[in-house]
Amino acid sequence: MDIQLQASQLTTTNGQMTAAIQSHIDQLFEQGGGRLTFTAGTYQTGALFLKSNIELHLLSGAQLIFSDDPKDYPVVTSRWEGVKREVYASCIYAENAENIAVTGYGTIDGQGQKWWKTFRQDPDQLAYPRPKLISFDNCRRINLKDLHVINSPSWTINPILCEDITIDNLRIKNPADSPNTDGIDPESCKNVRIMNCHIDVGDDCIAIKSGTEDTAERIACENITISNCQMLHGHGGVVLGSEMSGDIRNVTISNCIFQETDRGIRLKSRRGRGGIIEDIRVSNLVMDQVICPFTLNLYYFCGPRGKEKYVWDKEPYPITKETPHFRRIHFADITARNVHAAAGFIYGLAEQSISEVTFHDISISMAENPTPGKPAMMTGIEDMTNEGFYLGFAQNIQFDRVDLQGVKQAFHMEHAKDIAISRSYANGRLINIEGAAEDETKDQ
Repeated sequence: MDIQLQASQLTTTNGQMTAAIQSHIDQLFEQGGGRLTFTAGTYQTGALFLKSNIELHLLSGAQLIFSDDPKDYPVVTSRWEGVKREVYASCIYAENAENIAVTGYGTIDGQGQKWWKTFRQDPDQLAYPRPKLISFDNCRRINLKDLHVINSPSWTINPILCEDITIDNLRIKNPADSPNTDGIDPESCKNVRIMNCHIDVGDDCIAIKSGTEDTAERIACENITISNCQMLHGHGGVVLGSEMSGDIRNVTISNCIFQETDRGIRLKSRRGRGGIIEDIRVSNLVMDQVICPFTLNLYYFCGPRGKEKYVWDKEPYPITKETPHFRRIHFADITARNVHAAAGFIYGLAEQSISEVTFHDISISMAENPTPGKPAMMTGIEDMTNEGFYLGFAQNIQFDRVDLQGVKQAFHMEHAKDIAISRSYANGRLINIEGAAEDETKDQ
């Protein structure tokens, strides 16, 4: 069944238009499902609750504009930064649904400006965390396609505990200075396909997550493919963590372009969270104007308890279920130009090294007039410019056919061992360095 809406036939007040749109969704659901089509026009609405077997389809020229009044957002129980709590419902929200879709060449506008201002100036004014633009809880068979998505109040696309998700040909635009407006954040999801998207946001472009140490259920985010995407202006192009207590595994990232993202591929976590990131393959990327193309950091300090000694201490602690681990991560066929701080930053824990990482066919050139920056958000790191690879508490790392141009030194290693470098160059000269022994510092 297909129901077509025309904006001119609906009341323009938020509450009444919300009720009218929701009643059509409910009607389709009661009849077994169908498509609700928005024809060209402007639709002012509050939170909408999608249900099984329903597709919202926005024709070209249709604008779904969401209210910036908290009263238009019912309170639901969902995850916020990995922890289950009461939150404002997302602009488009569903839970325990299947066969749901939001498609079409229209625009979804979250009107985040007022939410961002309140968050910056008086966050206590909000009784609950800001709405996300599109978020689904415990849903299956999801399709998001062809949409233009702008001005999200917080995270833009956030499926949680969902399975079988396709996100294709989205254009996501949030201002570069808008707070916490990640692009696409699959969280404890399985079988996710993200492709052909253009993402220009104020935080991480794509961030893969699986809950924190305070998340009751430790459920992995796994079987994720990201391909043919363009990322701009985010804090990271593709990010894994820092919420990763349920593990992140089986991820491929390919054929993407990163421009002016603070960091390129970014893995981050810390003691106390536990979880493993493993079996990650990254290939065929081009980056331009990034602070650091590759950041793997197990001393990440942001968020609750991030400043505690337990997080920043470089002395070893006992390995427990609270000890995170990065392993089996592979980078190949990647070019990065106009890099500012460092070619790469790999820093494991004193008690648990980052291990089994390979770099093959990597070409990196530094910016001629670099802006000093920190390659990772980690206590004790100074601003850097034009550094090469910085390795700490790393083991079994292989570099093959890596070319570095404009670096002060190619490698700095501390507490690293089994580091293999072959057929690699720095500033036109072949690198000749033996693997650093444990508890030894080496520069080249």
